Amino acid sequence: MKKQNSNAGGSTAGGAGGSTAGGSTAGGAGGTTAGGGAATGGNQEFAVRAAGAICWRLQKRDLEVLLIHRPRYDDWSWPKGKLDDGETIPECAVREVCEEVGLRIRLGIPLPTAVYQVNSGLKEVRYWASHVPDADPVPDGNEVDSFLWCSPQRARELLTNPTDVAPLEALVSAHNRAELETWPLLVVRHAKARPRSAWTLAEGDRPLTATGVRQALALSRLLVAWRPTRVATSPWLRCVATMSPYVKATNAKVKVFASLTEAKHARQPEKTAAVVDRLFDKARPVALCTHRPALPTVLAQLAARMPPGLAAALPASDPFLSPAEVIICQVSGREQPQIVSVERYKPFED
Repeated sequence: MKKQNSNAGGSTAGGAGGSTAGGSTAGGAGGTTAGGGAATGGNQEFAVRAAGAICWRLQKRDLEVLLIHRPRYDDWSWPKGKLDDGETIPECAVREVCEEVGLRIRLGIPLPTAVYQVNSGLKEVRYWASHVPDADPVPDGNEVDSFLWCSPQRARELLTNPTDVAPLEALVSAHNRAELETWPLLVVRHAKARPRSAWTLAEGDRPLTATGVRQALALSRLLVAWRPTRVATSPWLRCVATMSPYVKATNAKVKVFASLTEAKHARQPEKTAAVVDRLFDKARPVALCTHRPALPTVLAQLAARMPPGLAAALPASDPFLSPAEVIICQVSGREQPQIVSVERYKPFED
């Protein structure tokens, strides 16, 4: 597992997001954590970037979390590891959990980032919560030799690194607020397409550029971190082609909505808004792909389902999202769904 910097930027807001550095903590509702392509945090430069997850489950309504034991350090910690070359931080978190304990997870709410000193300099570790209701961990036998499902209180007692406590506390706090069990709703702007000025055929047939094709492939790898099982997309070629690699890789169900096209949105934006609203009804992981002109309407529907402090984290000015950039909202509740965290990632920089 090589130490590398990711080229793809990301940011998180709300939910249990936040960061810990030198004993200070920022987060809670409306708090933010920022990460980027450059490995920096404020004025700090990170020598090591890593990611992982706190896996959790309910046993007879009691919250349990998954601790791992690492024989190399003889410590108890969370599954985590360093970024590999070219991957985003969410991809790293999912891969490391799978490699260390054999669990194929879906990321939930972002948790506080741990920052601490190691021999080479500052190390940043980004964490997410991940619901693992019935899977059995299988330690890799190398980096991890055993695991333990335990109560949060027992975990606090066993954790070796003090910086591992803050993400645990945030997870417990989200559980107490009934905001831990969530499902992801993702909004994607289509990848880079041929310029309008260079295209003389039907607007709906304007294809992706070579860069756009590479963006779509990188996006496919990123989306696996949240594994949307449904895709709602504009039927125009550039949106369909953006989501096609992910759909082919995962067999996600696809439904096209004419109301997500630029043309339909320009005439009837209320129908675009209605498509977004319906995504909340089934309470299942979903990704929506649309065009830049439709994004203000899409984002307004999201903002209506989150507190004002969190809504302020949504992009507010044109172009809202870069080509192939994605917003990840974690949604809590079924009767009255509310968005409890927001993240943004660019899967690819050319």
